[in-house]
Amino acid sequence: MKRLKFMKDKEFDSGESIVQYLELERTARPGHEQRRVNVDFPAWMISQLDGKPSVWALPRQSLIKIWIAEKLQST
Repeated sequence: MKRLKFMKDKEFDSGESIVQYLELERTARPGHEQRRVNVDFPAWMISQLDGKPSVWALPRQSLIKIWIAEKLQST
């Protein structure tokens, strides 16, 4: 076990890829867990959202997430 750890450290220190040693299916970003929420918008807001040309060609949900994140970061 110690030899394997040494080999991993040696590979990492020399700039080689160590991805083969990682458990990628168990990775998570702390503080970025998702929770589902339901929000009701007035019809006029939905109409304006759907009528607004999206520079990034994003779906409505993604656009709303970006705008909310920008607003939260600016306050």
